[in-house]
Amino acid sequence: MQRKLLPLVIAAAVGALSFNAHASGYRFGSQSVSAQGTADASGAEANDPSTIFYNAAGLSRLDGNQISAGATFVVPHSSYTDTGSTRFVGLPTGGGNPSDYVPSVKTAPSIYASSKINDQWTAGIGLFVPYGAKLDYGNNWTGRYALTDVMLKSVTLNPSLSFKLNEHHAFGIGISAEYMKAELGQGVDVLGTVAQLQSPAFAAQRAALVSQIVAAGGNPAKLATAGDGHGSNSVKDWGYGFNLGYLFTLDENTRFGLSYRSSIAHKMKGSTVWDFSQSTDDKVVNGALSVASNRVNSAALVKLRTPETVAANVYHKFDSKWAGMADVTWSRHNRLGDLLIEFPGTPEGAEVIRQQWKNTVRVALGGTYAYSDSLTLRAGVAHDESPVQSAELRHPALPDSDRMQYSLGAQWKLDDRSSIDVAYSYLDFKDAPLNYTNQCTTLSRTCTGNGETTRGVSQTHISLLGLSYNYKF
Repeated sequence: MQRKLLPLVIAAAVGALSFNAHASGYRFGSQSVSAQGTADASGAEANDPSTIFYNAAGLSRLDGNQISAGATFVVPHSSYTDTGSTRFVGLPTGGGNPSDYVPSVKTAPSIYASSKINDQWTAGIGLFVPYGAKLDYGNNWTGRYALTDVMLKSVTLNPSLSFKLNEHHAFGIGISAEYMKAELGQGVDVLGTVAQLQSPAFAAQRAALVSQIVAAGGNPAKLATAGDGHGSNSVKDWGYGFNLGYLFTLDENTRFGLSYRSSIAHKMKGSTVWDFSQSTDDKVVNGALSVASNRVNSAALVKLRTPETVAANVYHKFDSKWAGMADVTWSRHNRLGDLLIEFPGTPEGAEVIRQQWKNTVRVALGGTYAYSDSLTLRAGVAHDESPVQSAELRHPALPDSDRMQYSLGAQWKLDDRSSIDVAYSYLDFKDAPLNYTNQCTTLSRTCTGNGETTRGVSQTHISLLGLSYNYKF
């Protein structure tokens, strides 16, 4: 019975849970309603201040002062079917398949503003949500020793600046200040630990536990029917990075873009609280279990560096009505190999979350059609790879898989200064089989883990609804 909460918080933080995110691994994906309409193929289009996220060099194309504020409403539909999850002693975990464990709707807001300083310089600032998740599997599902609930909130402030060298070359740079907060709950396998104590190797430890209970006036027979303990964790951190952009304008109809977003180092700090008060109806036994588990309320620490991304994009206007665009984004997910979890001030060994993620590529194609002077229609399709390499490395906190995105959108100009963007996307995930085993049992002292194996299949699809308002002044 050891600390396993923080690893899952971090897995959620760097994974952003595919139920509430729609870019591979951990990124939320679309940070602009207009871009969402083309399945985020529009990095070289640069037609509103949200270009800050996709390519800061695109600020050079914006005149005057502009603002774009919007929100994406995430409507997830997910199911999980267990195929034989077990405790570390080989016994079934029990429990059932979770239902209604994802929220009906989650909202990711964003706001961007730009200001043209002169013919060469344009400044801008963006505020957006790169990660976000909320899941509640309940305390009785088959994978509760890996995760019962999780909440992840984040926000990034991204001031940026572009420089237009001439009619062909423009450059952009930005600084990112990123805040994360995560909360997580997890079951503690008390019954599995009691079962392991029955083995001869742990006879002395079991005898000591029984003696302690008897001496305090408790009933050691309660150990045979002990229920789970539970833990909760909260961690938070600020991290900082930068972004670069380049835009090459071949002519008035064609341009090419390159952009880079750096990795961000996070030093996630927080606290862990453990609760064994519901394991049995004997307070003495519950207290003894808490002591025997070596679980104490303590600090927790994880150092990690998020993946950087490199994107190449192109935009071409075929005629007065039609325009096409494409984007290829590479993400360096292999930075997130095994995660080392530390517990400062305690004798507990670190926990290792086995991931060994691979680098991924996302490919998007999109187009626009100017139906009239006031209405522009958008569409796009994208394929996004998952960084997860196998079922054995697919952790329950992130049952990620490859997915296809299909998007439609429109922009309606209200007048010369204002317009509204709307978008809808459907994301279809491949089935995600899980066969993940924590390789450290609850009685180990050199490492931390519940030792459970989670076996099942996760199925997910997501609808995204976007709405934004744009204003020029």
